[in-house]
Amino acid sequence: MLAKKLKNIKEGMRNVITRMQKRIAKTAPQKRTKVAVGLSPKTSEVPLQVAVGESKFYLGEQPTKTYKPQQELPWGYGQDKIVLQVRDPWWIHAYWEITALTFDRLKERLKDAFFSAQRILRVYDVSNIIFDGTNAHRFFDIEIGSEANNWYIDTQGPGRSWCVDLGLRLPNGEFVTVVRSNTVHTPLEGPSWITDEEWMIPEDLFSRLYGMGVGFGSSPLKLKRLWQERLKREFGSGGISSVSSPVRKVRQKGFWLVVNTELIVYGATEPDATVTVQNQPVCLRPDGTFSLRFALPDGKQVIPVKATSFDKSEDRTITPIVNRETR
Repeated sequence: MLAKKLKNIKEGMRNVITRMQKRIAKTAPQKRTKVAVGLSPKTSEVPLQVAVGESKFYLGEQPTKTYKPQQELPWGYGQDKIVLQVRDPWWIHAYWEITALTFDRLKERLKDAFFSAQRILRVYDVSNIIFDGTNAHRFFDIEIGSEANNWYIDTQGPGRSWCVDLGLRLPNGEFVTVVRSNTVHTPLEGPSWITDEEWMIPEDLFSRLYGMGVGFGSSPLKLKRLWQERLKREFGSGGISSVSSPVRKVRQKGFWLVVNTELIVYGATEPDATVTVQNQPVCLRPDGTFSLRFALPDGKQVIPVKATSFDKSEDRTITPIVNRETR
């Protein structure tokens, strides 16, 4: 039994040595070395122990990796399309593709007028409406070259909705739409000025969130104590005051309570319109929005808001009436 195992081991070693001989012959054919089994180290041939040691690190023939070159994106996809996307509150970006077949059809339809027409991006302000192609608040045109396939557009006002037509403006002023984009909405350039009751949170949750935000921890009692100390200091020094909602100095000892109210009036109209509130002119933001804060004393408050179009051909008036009663 033992003799059989030794024979198998010897045969395995011979196979390993044979593979080593082939590898050495391929790499260095001018220096072939015979490998003999069982020869002493004194001979010039490679002894068995050295051949076995080298064979431990032989991994066999390694496959050659083939790298395929990366394919570039195609110049076009063979369909008429324009895509609009938002870059920031002021800028939007459009890119498009018009097929040669579409231009051929336009040439047949417009005849000689096609060659004298200008390629135009017509940018529509479609804020707060369902756009049907004719009811935009306003639009402006951008002339583009025949080789252009994308364009950055300055909307000159954040917080609006936009749609773009790519088309041809004929010599007689007629505009022929070739393709229409999707509608995008640019964000406001700052925090929203809309106060929405939907986003109000319970007082105890607000206290915990505020406390963790300013480093007071989430303990309502600790936050309440620190907040009261701050209010007392500011009331005592007259630190809390406002032109629109004045609070008189309060110097009281022990238990105390102060309550006041304010009214926020906000709205929007055309950016080039004129707006007055209680017959006083109001400065509009670039997107046509406005907001005001009023003190709200006891009694009835009538706040007429009037907007007049740029050409003074139209005007609108909305009058909020607010009653306050303190008990």
